[in-house]
Amino acid sequence: MGRFTMSESSVVSRIVHQSLVHQPSIMPEGPWWDHLESNFYARPEGFELEPWDWFRVSGTAAMDVALRTAAGSLLTTLAIPTGFNPITLKKAMDEKSMYEDIADARDPDKFFIQPPRDVPMKWRAPKTPHFKPEDAGICEDLTFESPFEPFNPRLRKSYMANTGNSRAIARFWRHGDKPRPTLVAVHGFMADPYWVNEWFFALPWMYHTLGCDVMLYILPFHGARQSKLSPFSGHGFFAHGISWMNEAFRQAVHDFRVFMNFLEDNMGVEKIGVTGVSLGGFTSALLASVEPRLHFAVPNVPVVSLPDIVLEWQPLGSLARAAMFAMRKSVKEMRHMLAVTCPLTYKPVLPKERLMIIGGVGDRLAPPKHSRILWDHWGRPRIHWFPGNHILHLDKGAYLKEMARFMTDTGFLEK
Repeated sequence: MGRFTMSESSVVSRIVHQSLVHQPSIMPEGPWWDHLESNFYARPEGFELEPWDWFRVSGTAAMDVALRTAAGSLLTTLAIPTGFNPITLKKAMDEKSMYEDIADARDPDKFFIQPPRDVPMKWRAPKTPHFKPEDAGICEDLTFESPFEPFNPRLRKSYMANTGNSRAIARFWRHGDKPRPTLVAVHGFMADPYWVNEWFFALPWMYHTLGCDVMLYILPFHGARQSKLSPFSGHGFFAHGISWMNEAFRQAVHDFRVFMNFLEDNMGVEKIGVTGVSLGGFTSALLASVEPRLHFAVPNVPVVSLPDIVLEWQPLGSLARAAMFAMRKSVKEMRHMLAVTCPLTYKPVLPKERLMIIGGVGDRLAPPKHSRILWDHWGRPRIHWFPGNHILHLDKGAYLKEMARFMTDTGFLEK
């Protein structure tokens, strides 16, 4: 591949966010959950757009609003009654200090413990359709029985009763000739099908053109990890309350690390990078806060504050406001309860040169403000804005080339 060089500016796309370069950071000093404005969810976004980009952004944003309403209605109907009823909320309030104290300490090692390095791994040929390398490469499904246990003793029995979720899964494409730098992709909420992510992350291009091995990691309670009674993939991640959500993110980091151990110890891989979209973007940003062995992290249209997202998604937002009013709780208190698993709580353990963010100007499911505040929190690393929404990434080729430049500049790929 050709030689890539680092851009002089951290904003590497032609679309400019009016408040990015010249205005001060929107990431507050002190505990972000207290000092971030309460109406952050309503914060307007300003971009300098050419007429053609304005037309594309407006159209894609309208599509996202419709999709957001459908997703919000689905969660309101099928997740809120089970996970956010008065009984479950009271239990969460009774044990909130368990999580808040760790967030206050800003020490991720107190919550995200390292898994054992000798977890037995199984692999088999995929049963579902998949990208088949044109060379002599190998595609395998990797699985292991996760040794994860919830931090919260009250949840251990019920959480671990989800036996399907205890079986961690990833699909691995490797050239088979020698250990190669490996890119691990993390899918979004409800978006675990392999064929979707092969296309979305351009995994065949990463494999053939860039020459790296690639892996797709399945998040807890998604795909084959969901329970038999789950109405949709990912339901179990959010349908059991606030404490459960903290544990699900903790397991996402835990199981990812087991796969990292396998790649290092069994496959001889020396360089592992991560990218993720939406919920996977949140996860990749969280991993950049806790896992120093990663060579780089590239969150793509990431969510970073779930309470603020909830307030923006209708009709979910109206119900959330009613629940907070009934409990006499503010959005700042809700943020604090989830801060233990938020990437804004911890300083990244990767240097700024190994961090990159991709944001969608027309995204209304994970609005640009989330990419913006993460960018500020990370010390303003490289960022790329594309003129599309959460699903439709217009000018995708441009940010894939920027990712390639980034991976070369970090030494992940050879020049």
